[in-house]
Order: sequence, then C-alpha cells, then structure tokens
Amino acid sequence: MNKLMKEYIPLLGHYQNLKKQMLEILSDADLAHTIQGSASLGELCKEFGETEQVYINSLKSFKLEFSYKNRDNELTKSTSTLLAWFANLDKEFKTLVEDYTDEDLEKKRIDRHGWPVPIQQNLDIYKEALLIFCGKAWVHLNALEKALPEQWADWIG
Repeated sequence: MNKLMKEYIPLLGHYQNLKKQMLEILSDADLAHTIQGSASLGELCKEFGETEQVYINSLKSFKLEFSYKNRDNELTKSTSTLLAWFANLDKEFKTLVEDYTDEDLEKKRIDRHGWPVPIQQNLDIYKEALLIFCGKAWVHLNALEKALPEQWADWIG
C-alpha cells in the first residue's frame, strides 16, 4: 500500500462524498434549475464529472488534457444516473492511485501544459476543482431552498 492510500485517499473520499450528499437531497426536476447567465445545476454536475474524468485520464497518461466530453445528456436530468457515474469515477480514481508505488509518487509527474507536478499535487488541484464545483452548486442549493447536509454546512456554506 502506497503512502497516498494510507494518508491521503481517506480524506479525499470525504471531499468526493460531497457530490453524493448533494445529489441525495435533489430531485431530477431540481437539476433543471438555472440561475441567469449560468448553466443548469444538471449541466454543472455533468461538467464536473467530465473534469473528474480528465483527472482520471491524467493519472493514466501523465498529461492533463481538458478535451474529454461525455455525450450522455441524461446525466443532466437524472440524479440516479449522476450518482452512479460519480461512484464509478470515484472508484476508478481510487484504483488508479492504489496502483502507484511510493517510488512512482516520488518520481512521476503529471504534465499540466508545461507545468509538471507530482501526482499528489495534481490530486490537490483536483480537490480544489471539486470545492469550486461545490461553491457553484451551493448557489443553486440555496436558491432551491434546500437544507444543506451537515458536511456541506460545515465545509462549504
């Protein structure tokens, strides 16, 4: 077991769980919610799933490329479809990190368009992207007058 699996991935799981907590309090109809000038909540969720896939791909190729797009538009309309997709992404994320050796973690770098970063730093940047997503989603949740899950209330708003 590498050092990230012992120390980092358990904490990352708490961050990733924010997506599940949010989707559990939403209905499919809530995903259509829009705020003037921005994407719907469902589109925002799909966009973050695409971002997570980009980070997963970077753990395979050691290059961060933001060209991935998921063509399944049902993802913008169904909380259960999003929950399943996010669960699969999170599982793949963990499996990829699990396969690295400590030596890989020390030596390998992810190329972020000429800015090579260690794997853990790439994960930190992913975690920041997740929090930015949650901040955007928080605006929708408040507009929908949803009671925030405890972790959301503590960590996001």
